[in-house]
Amino acid sequence: MNRVLLTGRLTRDPEMRALASGKHVTTFSVATNEYVGNGREKAEYHAVIAWDRLADIAAQYLGKGAMVAVEGRLQTRQWDDDAGKRHWKTEVVAASIEMLSGRRKKDYAADALAAQADAFGLVAAAGDEDGTTIAAADPEADEIEVAAVA
Repeated sequence: MNRVLLTGRLTRDPEMRALASGKHVTTFSVATNEYVGNGREKAEYHAVIAWDRLADIAAQYLGKGAMVAVEGRLQTRQWDDDAGKRHWKTEVVAASIEMLSGRRKKDYAADALAAQADAFGLVAAAGDEDGTTIAAADPEADEIEVAAVA
């Protein structure tokens, strides 16, 4: 049976690509810790690959530092580079990913600011592409209030 279950944190933001066939693939790395005694830990890093809808979800909702549980199978690929040297890579092909750490802090703050704007009858609009700035404008006034969310 080829089954893997990992619980750890993402070491970087996921990277999503679209293949020529139209399929989406997302890759990321998960760090796990092994307790080796005397209060010491040993880190292991695991390459994870997700396909299709799971790839879309991982790319959209996961970020560096997020705690996840990944279930899948091990896969080893091999290829020859331009110099003729053979390479191998072992990775986890994810069948399911469970987000354990919830949303990021700045996501909660952005939602709270939008809720405040709604409570005061203001119109909230997202500012920059990462959602860290929200501009709230009173529809009956010419003023715009901008708040940066950490």
